[in-house]
Amino acid sequence: MAATIKTAEEIEKMRVAGKLASEVLTMITPYVKKGVTTDELNTICHDYIVNEQGATPAPLNYGEPPFPKSICTSVNHCICHGIPSDKKLKDGDIINIDVTVIKDGYHGDTSKMFIVGKPSILAERLVRVTQECLYNAIKEVKPGMRLGDIGHLCQTHAEAHNYSIVREYCGHGIGKHFHEDPQIVHYGKPGTGEELVPGMCFTIEPMVNAGKRYSKILPDQWTVVTKDRSLSAQWEHTLLVTETGVEVLTLREEEDLPRVINHD
Repeated sequence: MAATIKTAEEIEKMRVAGKLASEVLTMITPYVKKGVTTDELNTICHDYIVNEQGATPAPLNYGEPPFPKSICTSVNHCICHGIPSDKKLKDGDIINIDVTVIKDGYHGDTSKMFIVGKPSILAERLVRVTQECLYNAIKEVKPGMRLGDIGHLCQTHAEAHNYSIVREYCGHGIGKHFHEDPQIVHYGKPGTGEELVPGMCFTIEPMVNAGKRYSKILPDQWTVVTKDRSLSAQWEHTLLVTETGVEVLTLREEEDLPRVINHD
């Protein structure tokens, strides 16, 4: 299956959904602190998405078995798809909050790392380098780039810091459906894979481990953790390939990254 190229009308809807997803992460930021449970964070996000935004949280009841919550909360050695629970955040924890909203039938998908209290040097560095992997890739996105180039940029930056890239989980096309073609892996060889064309919408969401790249799924059939219990970090944005570069549909105001990057 090839990527679906979005029409001008669809792109406008993707912009709206992306903005809403980014606003959820901005809204939840003050609540992410020592002593809060991830289930409390889930409730706050759910109520905001449904009641304030008039949107739908895409993860809720998604997949098989149905995902039971409205956001993913992945703490410390959890790589992705962490299920919110009654466990309280403690000082030094790192947590990825992954938000996907549906508005007018279109999806906006983004995630952010949060640090609770004072992090270890290792944790702070891992979080920063993982964000750099994402940003390095975003800044090069333009028509004619290949998917292998995206993976190569993420992989080389992570491995230069002696970290490893998770290979079983990846970014993805997005639009009317939560997960569309193509798959965006975060490792690879430059000049390989599908070529980017204007109108493509997809996520880049590198998952970077402080230890080895291997993962395992817990018995809940959703939660993915590092096999060696090392810390893991992830950042994610939804992107639109433009005629001359890229538009970051889920950009937050706090970020030091242009919303639109032109390469002409």
